[in-house]
Amino acid sequence: MAVFVLDKRKKPLMPCSEKRARLLLERGRAVVHRIRPFVIRLKDRIGGETQPLRLKMDPGGKTTGLALVREKEIMAEDESRHVAIVLMLMELTHRGETIHKALKQRKEHRRSRRGKLRYRAPRYANRTLPAGWLPPSLRHRVETTMTWVERIRRWAPVQDLSQEVVRFDTQAMENPEIRGIEYQKGPLASYEVREYLLEKWGRRCAYCDKEDVPLEIDHIQPRSLGGSDRVSNLTLACVPCNQKKGNRDARDFLADDPRRLARIEVRRKASLRGAAAVNSTRWALWQRLAGTGLPVESASGGRTKWNRERFGIPKSHCHDAACVGHVDAVFGWQRPVLRIKAVGRGRYQRTTLTRYGFPRAYKTREKRLFGFQTGDIVQADVPAGKNKGSYLGRVTVRANGIFKLYTREKKMEYLKHEYCRLVQRGNGYDYAIDHPADANHSAYLPS
Repeated sequence: MAVFVLDKRKKPLMPCSEKRARLLLERGRAVVHRIRPFVIRLKDRIGGETQPLRLKMDPGGKTTGLALVREKEIMAEDESRHVAIVLMLMELTHRGETIHKALKQRKEHRRSRRGKLRYRAPRYANRTLPAGWLPPSLRHRVETTMTWVERIRRWAPVQDLSQEVVRFDTQAMENPEIRGIEYQKGPLASYEVREYLLEKWGRRCAYCDKEDVPLEIDHIQPRSLGGSDRVSNLTLACVPCNQKKGNRDARDFLADDPRRLARIEVRRKASLRGAAAVNSTRWALWQRLAGTGLPVESASGGRTKWNRERFGIPKSHCHDAACVGHVDAVFGWQRPVLRIKAVGRGRYQRTTLTRYGFPRAYKTREKRLFGFQTGDIVQADVPAGKNKGSYLGRVTVRANGIFKLYTREKKMEYLKHEYCRLVQRGNGYDYAIDHPADANHSAYLPS
């Protein structure tokens, strides 16, 4: 994974390799500016030559993929090829569902109080919403993405942005004036339904869970037995399962497998909340990106998928981000992935309740205890006991000085604050690094 580099005045320079960063730190030419992501600051350099970098984004309902790439034009077979060299891969996990549940709980509490207190005036639903308003759970996706765009711009010389905005629409390409019911009669008459089913059923057979095989659309309740063509009555089946099921109802076909039948019933009622969230926020994010003053390249999901398949790159949010837009080759995509998870900055509620709503414990008014705060990244050196060793993780503070420590491998319930050393203040995000099976990717980088 590349390391961000700043000069003496905290201006971004070109990222360097981990080995070079280690040498700079050992020789005293640099100091650690930040741990997650790892950023160093040079002590003996002001300014320097930089190359323009591009930050690519693949927005998702729960996770947004980010890829920092260096673009290069190379000549191959008497033609110029646009190459993207991946410097860093990141995946940002949002907490929109948590925000949605918290707002729903607040709504229920307010509704309960309004019914108990007669003097509480009712709230009227006649207030207008500003243009471009988004619910807090959706606005969070845009805000967190923009937060990391601005952070990466402070640490790297980003000059261009790319975002996957829309899926391709072949009918609109051929006939820009197409409207309304004409969509249902064109070449996309069954394509949109098939894409919806592939997304809903996980691109696998509903009856045997086979993947990477030809799938057919199957009626859960056959039309001959009163079934309809509604999307809720459709599923995906491989050719052998579809032929074996024949003209039977899914309940008869899976009479000996009630667990699979129950999973199918649950899945057929599931909604595509993630897709709806992306559709609601993609243009709001694009407008915010355009407001940065940098050139923004918008690309379709169809082109991203085409690029990824022809390059042989596995499916993931960060790899999709690397394949966004116009690119003829992608190098260095086997780099480790920095996973960033939005966990929030705590809550205002100072009372811990039971599931029945009664107080169970009371939290202190001061969030920072013994110099630490919940969410801080600390280095814990335990001298003795069953947990003897050195650990790096996020801490949860207690007033008695006995903390909790969460690492990627384990959870420590009892840790004295004297053993902890602050590494980085908590900023509402949790970090983890996933290394690929083959970490030796240097041979794939062109000079």
